[in-house]
Amino acid sequence: MKLALKLVGLLLALLLLAAGGLGGWYLYQKQPVRSGVIELTDLGNKVTVRYDERGVPHISAQNEADLYRALGYVHAQDRLFQLEMVRRLANGELAEVLGPKLLEVDKLFRTLGLREHAKKVVASMDRSTPANQALLNYLDGINQYQDKHRVPLEFDLLGITPHPFTPEDTYAVGGYLAYSFAAAFRNEPVMTFIRDKLGPNYLRAFDIDWHPEGVITPLTAGSAGLSDSDWNSLNRIAAVSLQATELGGIPLLEGSNAWAISGKRTESGSPLLAGDPHIAFSAPAVWYEAHLSSPGFELFGHFQALNPTALLGHNQDFGWSLTMFQNDDIDLIAEKVNPDNPQQVWHQGQWVDMGTRSELIQVKGEPPVRISLRSTPNGPVINDAFKDSLGATPISMWWAFLVTENPVQQAFYELNRADTLEKARNAASKIHAPGLNIVWANAKGDIAWWAAGLLPQRPQGVNPTFILDAAKGEDQKPGFYAFQFNPQEENPARGYIMSANHQPQPKSGVPVPGYYNLPDRAQRLDALLKTPDVKWNSAEARKLQLDVTNNYGPRILRNLLPVMAAVVTDPNDKAFMEPLTKWDGAYTEDRIAATLFTQMMYELSKAAFADELGPVQFENLRQSRALDFALPLLVADPNSPWWDDVSTSAKESHFETVRIAWSNTLKHLQGLYGTSLLDWRWGSSHTLTHGHPLGRQKPLDKIFNVGPFPVPGGRETPNNLSGSIGPAPWAVTYGPSTRRVIDFADAGKAVGINPLGQSGVWPDKHYADQAEKYAKGEYVRMWLDEADIAAHTESTLVLRPAR
Repeated sequence: MKLALKLVGLLLALLLLAAGGLGGWYLYQKQPVRSGVIELTDLGNKVTVRYDERGVPHISAQNEADLYRALGYVHAQDRLFQLEMVRRLANGELAEVLGPKLLEVDKLFRTLGLREHAKKVVASMDRSTPANQALLNYLDGINQYQDKHRVPLEFDLLGITPHPFTPEDTYAVGGYLAYSFAAAFRNEPVMTFIRDKLGPNYLRAFDIDWHPEGVITPLTAGSAGLSDSDWNSLNRIAAVSLQATELGGIPLLEGSNAWAISGKRTESGSPLLAGDPHIAFSAPAVWYEAHLSSPGFELFGHFQALNPTALLGHNQDFGWSLTMFQNDDIDLIAEKVNPDNPQQVWHQGQWVDMGTRSELIQVKGEPPVRISLRSTPNGPVINDAFKDSLGATPISMWWAFLVTENPVQQAFYELNRADTLEKARNAASKIHAPGLNIVWANAKGDIAWWAAGLLPQRPQGVNPTFILDAAKGEDQKPGFYAFQFNPQEENPARGYIMSANHQPQPKSGVPVPGYYNLPDRAQRLDALLKTPDVKWNSAEARKLQLDVTNNYGPRILRNLLPVMAAVVTDPNDKAFMEPLTKWDGAYTEDRIAATLFTQMMYELSKAAFADELGPVQFENLRQSRALDFALPLLVADPNSPWWDDVSTSAKESHFETVRIAWSNTLKHLQGLYGTSLLDWRWGSSHTLTHGHPLGRQKPLDKIFNVGPFPVPGGRETPNNLSGSIGPAPWAVTYGPSTRRVIDFADAGKAVGINPLGQSGVWPDKHYADQAEKYAKGEYVRMWLDEADIAAHTESTLVLRPAR
């Protein structure tokens, strides 16, 4: 009997060993290949790809065609699932692989018409230009990898059938990136609701005007007649807009910092460039790093999915970083419908027919869904796929991305080679949408900033913060301003340039309405950069990128603490206020005040705004930057109508509402962490997890997600590790997608960091090998010099022409 049991045990062990071996072999076949020799068709000459200790490929080719084909190949083997998901999101094809929960997201992107627009662009594309040749060769490299290798694990789990990547996919993804900059879908409906449903007194709490004096210098109403059905459809659109990245796992662009310091203010005597674009965190990370080299061209670049040109880059001679301009390049327009023909709208003095098209959406596990969509001369009717009843007012979307020539591929191809002011300026002028701030420097001593994007001319007095009324002619666009009128600076006398998503101050005087971030982050950076007699170096620039202080909390508390002192009478509750009275606005991991303040802002927002707005519009406001601007104005105005809770018969004052908000703050935090203040430290409640699209499903979260990591920083601090205003604990949703510092005295010593890792293939060693360093605020070298590359090469892959 004992012998039999031993034999059975041995057999089971062998079976488990075999199963483990098969599983290991299955995963091994899906891993990136970073050494050996691989043949590619249409390759002109041998290409050498040397991988460093972070898995960054250093690609050396004898011509550009081979260079970009090799880039596509290595990008695909590290990130093929990411490439697949981002093109599906942009094309409205997520429900086909993720099921009916993504149907609403697909409806949104079909409505935006990104795929239709991409088809038109590609149909007129001159394929012979160097920029377009780069795109075609890059896509060919992706497709050759996909054709010859086993698909990633995620393809098997979701049942994805590979199909070739096309230029249409690249342009559709470019549309998604442009869309992700826009806050119109959340901001304009809620602001219009406040104006039209609540009245002008309620608008006092919102900063909706253009400030010609700027925000970093010393600071010395109509109705479109929307129905309940119209509001219901707009509410659904806003909700789906928020779900798009959460369910699809595709990073949303949120903000950014960048600055350039001239040589007269640096320790080395050469310009210094620093940048950290703020993008939603995900697994894999958004940027793919690659060092490209061919005769006459070299660049260490940061690349996004399906784009062969670097959106961030540097070499020994020049470099640049980006921030989001935040200009308002989307208008939502309530159309005037012909009462005698509901398929016509009023445009430029006459009735015109609306265009129509039909879209079929494939849904996993369910029959396909067909939607009918319309368009007006202003753009697509965005509420057709979401309206709840017939007869709803068509709300069209005018978007600069859809109506401008926008040769953005050409613009970045040129920017990748722009070693002079003139070349960089000319490249920036070709970016029509989305709006981008390009902060640029070169080794010769120049620094510059251009706010790139075509700025629309709007009728006098029209405020695009609200839904526009076509019946009043508010939708008219006489044209665009010339690029020379855009905000920009070249070699300013103060010796530095800083961009942090704040409202710019154009010298031309042309107003640039937009959805700008709080001025506090920009003011903090500006105050430190203008410090006299400081000679900047890489270490000081890194310290500034990691700064976690701003004045937002202290300036709100100046007005809020006196009210709290008057209404909080319990001695124990008063003891909990003490950290706030001493707070300097820093969000370090040990700060208790940061936890108290952040929870209080959520409770105050909820107590003041939720009763008037209702759950959907309050959620829109909570996810918008308008709330950041509103809270300081609200706290400073004891007579604001927002203080009253309209759901009660009594009329509450600011004293009562602040008392309720503080009571709810303590109740919530005590329920989470107990009654000891020492357990309320910021690092205990403020954490970063890099979420994979499949990580939303347990137990796959344990496999694909990375984290959580306790992190410092906060909403609109320079180290902008943040998310929307909400209740504790706080999951950081966006922040610096990379941190780069380049001193052009020796660009070979430039440093950066990837929040997660180069590879998107689990369990590759570079899947998350930088995550802990990033959370700790560490940096790594971006190898540029030949000697450094040779010394840090861990493996070499040779791509040679197929025989």
